[in-house]
Amino acid sequence: MAKYVFKLPDIGEGVVEGEVVQWHVGIGDTVIEDAPIVVLMTDKATVTIPSPTSGVVSSVSGEVGDMIAVGSMLVEFDAEGVSKTVADIEPVPESGAAHEPESAPTPAAKPTPAPTSIPAPIPKPAPPPAAPPITTAAKRTDGRALASPAVRKRALEAGVELGVVSGSGPAGRIRHADLDAFIAAGGDVLGAAPAAFSTSRTGVTEVKVVGLRRKIAEQMVKSKSSIPHFSFFEEVDVTELEELRQTLNSNRQDGQPKLTFLPFIMLALAKIMPEHPECNAHFHDGEGVVHRHAAVHIGIATQTERGLYVPVVKHVEAMDSWQAASELLRASQAARDGSASLDDLTGSTFTITSLGREGGLGATPIINHPEVAILGVHKAREMPVVRGGHIVVRRIMNLSSSFDHRVVDGADGARLVQHLKRMLEHPAMIFM
Repeated sequence: MAKYVFKLPDIGEGVVEGEVVQWHVGIGDTVIEDAPIVVLMTDKATVTIPSPTSGVVSSVSGEVGDMIAVGSMLVEFDAEGVSKTVADIEPVPESGAAHEPESAPTPAAKPTPAPTSIPAPIPKPAPPPAAPPITTAAKRTDGRALASPAVRKRALEAGVELGVVSGSGPAGRIRHADLDAFIAAGGDVLGAAPAAFSTSRTGVTEVKVVGLRRKIAEQMVKSKSSIPHFSFFEEVDVTELEELRQTLNSNRQDGQPKLTFLPFIMLALAKIMPEHPECNAHFHDGEGVVHRHAAVHIGIATQTERGLYVPVVKHVEAMDSWQAASELLRASQAARDGSASLDDLTGSTFTITSLGREGGLGATPIINHPEVAILGVHKAREMPVVRGGHIVVRRIMNLSSSFDHRVVDGADGARLVQHLKRMLEHPAMIFM
């Protein structure tokens, strides 16, 4: 049987190696041409490598977390005697990419003449029995059961632990049919029967730090170990801003997004940055040079299923509130669904991290290196405050900020936050 050695191709952008984030195939798996075989993360982006041929996988190079050099062997195939039309090949989209519903029809493969030596297509697995045994599902190398995001969402909504569901897909992948059969057979559903309070839990789950999580860890260590942070906290009365926000939202036109507090904070920062140029900057400590930027490119820390991304809204100084809201929505959604481009994720000069939904009174946000400042926004809440000698109820928002003390003095950082406070408490100033 002929062997086909597939080497990691040149991915472009000057990339010389990639980290294995997820294998879609294993030794012995039958794959078809163009089906995804591995997800790699480079310094530039996350890419899915498709199979160059149809065949049976006889060898793979590296485990999750390993670095593979361009030109090195990636996968070895037994390439003879395999039809391109293989039953039950279920391509898996790149992690974080937009997912099509699993029920969508699979495009038919191009018909090819079948030589007499080619065996019949692999038959589909038999339907699961009426009462399937509770077995441990096949696991990825990171310990999670193999299943698509759509299946995971259904399992979460149904309260089913995927680790005890048997998968009938390639490499034990759990499909919708497997989940249906498990529930129909009376499989355990989380929360269906309260566990005894006296039950002890044992065991340790090992989670390998790879891919985006490894990149985040490296960036956080670099930022925290190389930047001497100082933090500053302030309360802001956003009662008038809330009234303006509600008025604008009640009169917005078709196609205009709903305004949150973030677009106003972005516009206020863009307006005052010319008076605080030391805060809208990059410090290249290796060169001993600070680059103060005229343009205001605001990064928005965004939590996704794959980890923390910072999509960037470029040139906020040239936007109005609706444009800022629209671009904020587009960039953050692109980060969440995995469609963000390299340009969407680079070039920020100042970062905002919104902790609004989680509330909290304060935090010490870590600066996004090589930036020199970051602003944390907390949930706005109604509180009793003293105004003119009387106790009144006002809507108060807490702000947490951190600055690079090497290039931003404490007084300068405080002045930026106090200036921002004045703008938000008197929102007409943002538009004057």
